[in-house]
Amino acid sequence: MSEMHQKYYEKRGAILVKNLKSRHFDAYYCATKVEALSKALELIPEGATVGWGGAMSAKEIGLMDALNTGNYRTLDRENAKTPEQQEENRKACMFADVFLTGANALSLDGEMVNIDGTGNRVAAVVYGPKQVLVIAGMNKVTDTLEDAITRARTVAAPLNQQRFLLNNPCTATGSCADCKSETCICNQILITRHCRPVGRIKFILVGEDLGL
Repeated sequence: MSEMHQKYYEKRGAILVKNLKSRHFDAYYCATKVEALSKALELIPEGATVGWGGAMSAKEIGLMDALNTGNYRTLDRENAKTPEQQEENRKACMFADVFLTGANALSLDGEMVNIDGTGNRVAAVVYGPKQVLVIAGMNKVTDTLEDAITRARTVAAPLNQQRFLLNNPCTATGSCADCKSETCICNQILITRHCRPVGRIKFILVGEDLGL
């Protein structure tokens, strides 16, 4: 990444951290993946039960590997042997000490947009886990909430569909068709604009491109 790009992310990151804190989130800016991993492990106490859903950015900074090999109880659905066990892990995440997630988009004034197919990820953000830790690359940040919703619908969702390859229009075209497919992955759209109780949701913003 160029020096100009780094400065751009750093300056926007400082604005976003300030705006997130004004909405009673905890927020931190880390210039690199290495710094972000260190900060995340600082915020997650050893022995904690940690679950996650839709957290590609956390995986990219190495957080899942660190948790799975460290002194933590992880609710990792990828280790489930059956669909029933996967579903049990999703539900158990609602009672986790820490829930990890990413953001499909963030507005510069501090609002987060997430889209879900099953609903387990957005449900845990709203209520349940004691703490929610959001790992987000600065590529997810848009100028306005309207832009954030557009990014989530027309960029993040079609990109995710290239992973899932379900029989939906955006799988074939790469563009959102505002579909009503049986296997649609855009069933819940959550805007998180304020944190209550104070500090329950924490953000680590990373000055690199992460996730989709």
